[in-house]
Amino acid sequence: MYNLVLLAARPPEWTHERFIDWWRGDHAELTYHLPGLRAWRHTEIDQALEPRSEGWDGISVLSFDSPEELKKALESQEWADAIAQVGDMKGRRIAVMGHEAEMFTG
Repeated sequence: MYNLVLLAARPPEWTHERFIDWWRGDHAELTYHLPGLRAWRHTEIDQALEPRSEGWDGISVLSFDSPEELKKALESQEWADAIAQVGDMKGRRIAVMGHEAEMFTG
């Protein structure tokens, strides 16, 4: 799998709950339609392990078969619609891409 990983923090005027509800609700409705999307996992962050990790609300991992499939998704109208919905929210995010390696299954 090739993943797009997004770490995000809510806009300053939003509560954590409002942001997660939006992310898993209205925003998810657009995300589900990304071409080539094979899996999507979302983690709501409810506590930081250390002070330097504080201030984040959630992580999304969007999985595709290849870098080329992710590139197609990022060039799609569905991605443009999702970005337009985010608009000028003033939250923070980190977005990275890379190959997944399964390290353990229990």
